[in-house]
Amino acid sequence: MTILPIAYMPSVRYFARILAGDCIIDTGEHFIKRSERNRTAILSPAGRASFTVRVEHADRPRTPVRDVRIDYSGNWQHQHWTALVSYYRSSPYFDHYAPHLEPFYRRRFDHLADFDLELTRTLLHFIGLELPPVSHDYVQAADGDLDLRPKRAVDGAFRQVEYFQVFSDRMPFVGELSFADMLFCEGPGAKALLAESLRL
Repeated sequence: MTILPIAYMPSVRYFARILAGDCIIDTGEHFIKRSERNRTAILSPAGRASFTVRVEHADRPRTPVRDVRIDYSGNWQHQHWTALVSYYRSSPYFDHYAPHLEPFYRRRFDHLADFDLELTRTLLHFIGLELPPVSHDYVQAADGDLDLRPKRAVDGAFRQVEYFQVFSDRMPFVGELSFADMLFCEGPGAKALLAESLRL
């Protein structure tokens, strides 16, 4: 079994693992600051750009992820959506998916887990996949499980498959980005690239 954390616009690796099956998403683990739980990476004209969902009391130790609340005192929703539009509007499939994603940057979610899970479910729907089971209690890893919750967890089976990116004419391929980058560039073909990333 693969144990996944919640993730904001998860990475290509994350989606490849969901495609492989036998996954569970853990919302009972403790929140880890500066991690994929509330941070994503997309491609800008200057290279990799990180974006963070602001959360309340991020410095409180041992807070279960399911209880972490989103902080709307800043303007992060507008900043994130403006960046997505600016960086990806010229990609082949952005106009197709954008109307389904924009509401996530207009609507308010109380909890980070609800926001992450709904956004992940929507991205999965685009390629015909369903959200894996979600545990509200901490999932104890057993022998043989692949635990991707640690901040620097290694997935030896994953290899980044290159694809044509929006700024391929001016920079080399950039890997380990949000799956949204692949989706906007490859559309329905993204699912086959995920399979190739894990040699499925």
